[in-house]
Order: sequence, then C-alpha cells, then structure tokens
Amino acid sequence: MSDGIETRPAPAVIEPGDFQQILDGLASRGYRILGPTRRGAAIVYDEIHAVRDLPVGWTDDQRPASYRLRPSGDRALFGHHAGPDSWKKTFLPPALKMWEARRENGSFRIAPGDPPPGKVAIIGARPCELAAIKVQDRVLMSGDHPDPWYRTRREGSFILVAQCTSPGATCFCASLATGPGADAGHDLALTEILDFEGAHLLVVEPGSAAGAELLAEVRHRAATEAEMGAVRESLEAAAARMGRSLETRGIRDLLQGNPESPCWDDVAARCLACGNCTLVCPTCFCSQVEDRTDLMTGAAERWRRWDSCFHLQFSYIHGGSVRASTRARYRQWLTHKLSSWIDQFGGSGCVGCGRCITWCPAGIDLTEEVRHLRQHANEAKEVRHGDA
Repeated sequence: MSDGIETRPAPAVIEPGDFQQILDGLASRGYRILGPTRRGAAIVYDEIHAVRDLPVGWTDDQRPASYRLRPSGDRALFGHHAGPDSWKKTFLPPALKMWEARRENGSFRIAPGDPPPGKVAIIGARPCELAAIKVQDRVLMSGDHPDPWYRTRREGSFILVAQCTSPGATCFCASLATGPGADAGHDLALTEILDFEGAHLLVVEPGSAAGAELLAEVRHRAATEAEMGAVRESLEAAAARMGRSLETRGIRDLLQGNPESPCWDDVAARCLACGNCTLVCPTCFCSQVEDRTDLMTGAAERWRRWDSCFHLQFSYIHGGSVRASTRARYRQWLTHKLSSWIDQFGGSGCVGCGRCITWCPAGIDLTEEVRHLRQHANEAKEVRHGDA
C-alpha cells in the first residue's frame, strides 16, 4: 500500500523501451506483477512478466451493451479503457475459502482456507480504478472490524497508475472527480504521450517512497516544463471530451426523496436483473457465505463468494424476499450506490468507470436514469408549485 513522501521527487521521462526495467525492479522485490493483457476478444487483468504481455497497439470501442477490441494503429502501452475486469478481484476474490475443518481422532481440526497470494504490484490501473480501490479500503479496512482477508491482500501492494488521456464513450469519471488524473494513493503515476515533438514519452511521477526508490533504479531523465505542460493539456483535454457526464448536485437527496417515482417502473421494464452491473463494478462488495460438508470424509469448508443485490435471494429472510420486484432491486442498487453510500462511508460508491453501462445487456445507462429521475422530480415540483 502506498505511503506518503514529504518531498516529492521531480517528474521523470522514461523511454518506452526502458519500461521493462520497472517490471524487472518489481519482480526483484518479490512482487507478483498484474497488469492489462489481451485474452481473446477482451483486455483483462492477469499476471504479466514483460512489456510484450501488455496490449500494445490495441484499444477497445465501448458503448452501452457493446465492447469490441480493435488495433489502435499506434504503439501505446496503455491505449485501452476499463474492461470487463476490475482490480476488485485482486483484493476481494470472487470465491474465497475462509477456513476448513477436518475430523481427526474424534474431534475437528480447524485450518485456514486460501492462503494470501503474496504481495502484488498493479500495473496500469486507471485513476477511476485507483479511486475504487480507495473506496473499498474505506469499506473493508476501516472501522472496528476490518476484513482480514482483504487486508492481507491489500497491505504491501504497489500501484502504478496510468493516467487517462483518451477516455471511452461510457466514461464519466470527470463528473465525480475520480479522473482522468490521479491525486493520491499510488506509488507511481504514468502519463503516456504518444506524440510530443515526434517522440513517444512516458512521464512518471512518484507518489510514495517506494515509487521514488524504484524510479531511481530505472533509466530516466528529468521531465521538462514543456513535457509537464503536455501532460496537463492531455488530462484537461481528456476531461473535456469525456463520453458521459453525471450531475452530482443534490444527488443524495434526489434519490432518497423519490422512492415512488415512475422512473423506477420505466427502468425495471428494461432491466433483466442479471447482476452484470454489480459484478463488473469495481466498488460493489456484496457477498454470500456458503458452508460445504462432506458426510463421507467428515470435512467441512466455508466459502465466501461475490453476490449481487439484483438476485432475488439476496434479500431473502424468513417468509420471502424483501425486494421481490426488479423495480425494488434496481432502486436499491442505484440509491445505495449514489446516495446512501455517502451516509455510510462518506463518499459516493460510483467512480465513473462506465463498466455498468458497457456490460449491461439491456444498455441501461446510469447517467441517463439519474437525468430522467431529476427531470421528473423537477416537473413534479413545478406542478405542485403551480397548484399552490
């Protein structure tokens, strides 16, 4: 996990051909290196060892209910957008064996479940994804009862964030101030500039003592004022051409104050309640606990698996499900994500990555649903004022 540095080292420029030295430096420190890589028709997050494992020269086109890979026509190392994976799976695995018990000599021996995988280095996380990791840190590591499985995976991690200079069509991180640039919580921040006076540059800024130490071992030179100006201009341009926007003014009260809006019926008529949006979301943390028992061997296991508030059984209590309709379940998800999450954890549960829009098979757009809800609430308010 990143630690602060009192005096921030000057930004540096690394040639693309020297980026391998960063990976080698992390490997020599015992990190398991994870980064974006192409698997079939998608860019996913998996273990990498060399620059050639990155999706060099590939990008993706995204829109509601559509994701397609295509050659980018350049040599960008990080020219893609947020894909079907999120870094959530690294620290909060989709399936985790919490413990196991075996019958021995008339009693049970309790043993730990899945061992932690060792310290990991994340390469190429987007600023919105870094913001999502910080959201999960608040949920799962703060308070009186932190999640021990999350904590053991998160502590000691190293994060190299790739600042976003080319947002996708479903991105809206600028609306939530979670991108396209990173502010804190990383070890190194990299900005890739494909054409600066004809050169392909990687501008790297340390964000922690560990990041500064690693950068010092890599071949680099100090970044010029002109190059840092190009970084700022690239990030400002990315914010200006963001694919979507979300009006956050008064959003907490908007969602909590309109539980019976007909907008919920409209979206429920389209929603399949499949749970895709929650599974690809980098901040959703709902899970279920499952016990397994083998009567033949006398062994028992307890597993934790991702779950979704869109599933009918998720809110089941004795007598039935609390949220039996798709309308109720979509309303619960959106209201929690954008409103009651603020009351619980002090900030929004959305980081504007756009995954829920891209991977919704019905093409439901969260930003549009909020816009419709706001419009209907304003119209209803005008009617009430007119009657008065």
